[in-house]
Amino acid sequence: MKIPFGVIVLAGIVALAGCSKGGLRELQKPGTGPDEFLVLPAKPLSPPESYAQLPVPTPGGANITDPNPNADAVAALGGSPALLAAGDAVPERDLALVRSSGRYGVQPDIRESLAAEDAAFRKRENRTARFKLFNVDRYSDAYKRQTLDPHAVNQQFRRAGVPTPSAPPADGS
Repeated sequence: MKIPFGVIVLAGIVALAGCSKGGLRELQKPGTGPDEFLVLPAKPLSPPESYAQLPVPTPGGANITDPNPNADAVAALGGSPALLAAGDAVPERDLALVRSSGRYGVQPDIRESLAAEDAAFRKRENRTARFKLFNVDRYSDAYKRQTLDPHAVNQQFRRAGVPTPSAPPADGS
């Protein structure tokens, strides 16, 4: 029995397509599990000096063992906990930038608004994404109309006389 060459090639293509990974570029939620980025490791517990003099528990209050976990997280990520301690105060060196970026008004719920719009967009795009024959990059497919071509933008700025840094060639060589 002789197997046709086309069947062998098709089987090889299907086998190779199965080896690819969608990773974070999939539009569908991977599951209903916990969000590991919301977990903040706490410092080890230590017994108080006196159990009789413990403060009254306050929901949402400070923790005796770990009084400022947000500042610890900022420091672990290389930031400055002093800026976090200032609350919402903007450092003096950034005031001009904040004033300039907010000159046309600031939408206070911009993150929530954009998240809702993006979720609705992904839901619309996901309707047709289910009918793909092969495992394709659904992220690039869904957002291709919103993607900028960096080389075309670079050329546009250069034609307008804006000094631009050097960029690698568009063909990748």
